[in-house]
Amino acid sequence: MYLSWIENEMTLTETKIAIDSDALKRGVTITLLLPEESEVSEPVNLLLLNDGQEADNLRIKASLENLYNYGAIKPVLVAAIHAGDERVQEYGTAGIPDFKQRGAKAAAYTKFIVTELLPAIKKVTGIADFNSTAFAGFSLGGLSAMDITWRYPEVFDKVGVFSGSFWWRTKELGKGYTDNDRIMHSIIRNTASKPDLKIWLQTGTKDETADRNMNGIIDSIDDTIDLIKELENKGYTRPADIQYLEMVGGAHNVATWAEAMPKFLVWAFGR
Repeated sequence: MYLSWIENEMTLTETKIAIDSDALKRGVTITLLLPEESEVSEPVNLLLLNDGQEADNLRIKASLENLYNYGAIKPVLVAAIHAGDERVQEYGTAGIPDFKQRGAKAAAYTKFIVTELLPAIKKVTGIADFNSTAFAGFSLGGLSAMDITWRYPEVFDKVGVFSGSFWWRTKELGKGYTDNDRIMHSIIRNTASKPDLKIWLQTGTKDETADRNMNGIIDSIDDTIDLIKELENKGYTRPADIQYLEMVGGAHNVATWAEAMPKFLVWAFGR
């Protein structure tokens, strides 16, 4: 079987914008990736991406071009948000820092996303409305994306979490910790409503070696599976609302996430 080359390949424009954020009290760089306007004949989707400084290593542009040229995805504007020096403080769960008080600026980061970044993207691109708006991230950036989309389902309809830091907890191990102290699980459990959100989750069997409950399953997988259980208790179902990708041999690194990225893009924006 042979695959024919596509003569008119989709080309992407890459631009960087800078926002002087009042919420974060710092400048924020964002890399924008968008198909050439002349090649777009349908509504555009939006993907916000935490840790956007890793966009090249994640092979985002190459993945998009390949998927476009095989007709696999709809047009999407990717806004890759570069993390700052206080990444560990800005990512996390808004208003609920972990037991080391990390994530203390997560509420400010959430405010930046909703009140500063999204309006700036619309102004710069001239796109007033997007067909779908998703947010994705990796590790702690994945936890951040999950928290923000959960809080703002009227803004976002999809979230992608690669090796999410769902261990984020209010108590230290050995100092009264139980699984009920995992913050994102607790937020989901204690939310009265069921946000209208589609959720994509990924882990790797080599994300880590830690196994705090000694059940033979690494914590990254345990915490993600337990998060899915909390979501199912809210009424979400698989695969309609939740997609879970467990990569055999997948590690907690950019190479693994780059390999998983096309699968997420097709799930979020596939034809």
